[in-house]
Amino acid sequence: MKFRNSVEFEVYGNYALFTDPLTKLGGEKLSYQIPTYQAIKGIVESIYWKPTIMYVIDEIRIMKPIQMESKGIRPIEYGGGNTLANYTYLKDVHYQVRCHFEFNMNRPDLEFDRNEHKHHNILKRCVKAGGRRDIFLGARECQGYVEPCVFGEGEGFYDLYEGEIHFGTMFHGFNYPDETGTSELSIRLWKPVMKKGIIQFDQPDQCTMVKHIGERSSKHFDAANIQSAEQLLEELEGSEL
Repeated sequence: MKFRNSVEFEVYGNYALFTDPLTKLGGEKLSYQIPTYQAIKGIVESIYWKPTIMYVIDEIRIMKPIQMESKGIRPIEYGGGNTLANYTYLKDVHYQVRCHFEFNMNRPDLEFDRNEHKHHNILKRCVKAGGRRDIFLGARECQGYVEPCVFGEGEGFYDLYEGEIHFGTMFHGFNYPDETGTSELSIRLWKPVMKKGIIQFDQPDQCTMVKHIGERSSKHFDAANIQSAEQLLEELEGSEL
């Protein structure tokens, strides 16, 4: 489904590492076969982010075959040591993404900034420019690149595959207090299915497997913070975008 404030883009790179958060603590790392909802949301937030809006990832199209490659990595050990770990990355990745944004109604303090037309136009310009911040595909060592596209155009590797590909239970994303209006931090799980290369994401409120992991408080933003940041970004857009 396409919304009036939808944006479509492609993101690609040589390697990606979309890991379960539980495996980020150290040791061996193994990438999921597909990006998580939270990873794609993080990419969109690197393109353009404001606390006034929340991104909703609608669907993703897998353009190239799912391939993996293992590498010997020496993790940083601040206490010294010379450990060798094995990381398994996705190789030569290319995705098309369709997403849209909604206003964060749990932030009444940001009501003054709810201008859909403004945010949508800035987002489209930022996609065209390749994003405001560096794009990473799940891990900092996996550089990504963003360009505008028309979702569904071009030839995808799985376009002619008639069956369904199930990926089992995997991490979907986090429920942050800033977005839910509660003091809870929790994680969501889901069971993605790919049909002809396209995965339609369950929305956060549709995920039935939710695990509470802690208590957090929302960040505070006021009009002065937002307006001064906007002024600075407008100056940067004038010189760079």
